[in-house]
Amino acid sequence: MFRDSFCCFVTAVVVYCAFTSDANAQLSTGWKQHGLKRPAPPVVTPGESNLPLKAPSDAIVLFDGKDLSKWRSANGEEATWKVVDGAMVSVKGGGFVYTKEEFGDCQLHVEWASPENVKGNSQGRGNSGVYLMGMFEVQVLDSYNNSTYADGHAGSIYGQFPPLVNASRKPGEWQSHDIIFKRPRFGGDDGETLVSPAMLTVLHNGVLVQNASEPVGPSEWLRPGKYKPGVTKASLGLQDHGNPVRYRNIWIRPLSDPARPAREEPYPQKHELSDEMTEAIVGDWGNFRIERSDDGLVLITKGRDLGLVPVSETEFVFTQTAGRLIFVKNEAGEIEDALLQVDAFGQSKSNKKE
Repeated sequence: MFRDSFCCFVTAVVVYCAFTSDANAQLSTGWKQHGLKRPAPPVVTPGESNLPLKAPSDAIVLFDGKDLSKWRSANGEEATWKVVDGAMVSVKGGGFVYTKEEFGDCQLHVEWASPENVKGNSQGRGNSGVYLMGMFEVQVLDSYNNSTYADGHAGSIYGQFPPLVNASRKPGEWQSHDIIFKRPRFGGDDGETLVSPAMLTVLHNGVLVQNASEPVGPSEWLRPGKYKPGVTKASLGLQDHGNPVRYRNIWIRPLSDPARPAREEPYPQKHELSDEMTEAIVGDWGNFRIERSDDGLVLITKGRDLGLVPVSETEFVFTQTAGRLIFVKNEAGEIEDALLQVDAFGQSKSNKKE
């Protein structure tokens, strides 16, 4: 992101200075936004390109090189970007484009290329951006041999987190952003308290450049924005910054809420095992051994210790592993067999106490 107009810059600075100290204190990185003294990310050479990367079977393909039917302009009308040689290209005055469908948590793959004919420098060179939920920008920029502020390099969470490294390819070459995005969560009595911020993990050309980074707010120029309670889904956006950046092969995998699923089976009620039965089963049983521990009984098999929970006098389940241990008694009430079933191993043969 960049502004060429000096008047716009002066206006923005005046507005910036009017913010409260609390707003200025949002950044916890120790660096002010766009500081030129902030160290530039070290340069690394990415591995061999494997692009275009085929979308997985459950992905939603947002752009397949044919048309912009899944995209719209900012005012809701048809997108005005052009499709040229299988790529969507921003045009002068075209503005942002947004997906018609809205998304929250997701895995996103975007391939992009800055102009081969290099013009401009710093933020005026191959500039665009990918906006998750229309708010959180992962920067697109020609960062190959291009000096700019650290938090504006390709792969940065714009204005907040520089990329861990600069993994840019040469101008004109196809590059990729792979993004794992977790939307912000809100709670509290009013539902408007920020419980957890957004989180982004980003690979640029297959190289990790953002490791679970948490923006302090939406991406804005000169300062972060504020979180917007109640927004759980929004459109994906691509920025028009006046540079003819190309995009292709864009696909997304919506991710389900990471809330813990309910247990498939209720845990059996624990049975208080008699001392007589405990004494009878402790020892070696061919394929396994049962020992006492401070926490109760432990079954040892294939080099693993499995905690035992009695659910009846003769039947046990394991504390963590799927399976059962069943003791079989004869007519006299004596244990004559033990059947061990660890689901991962399958049904074992009967076991006799040694």
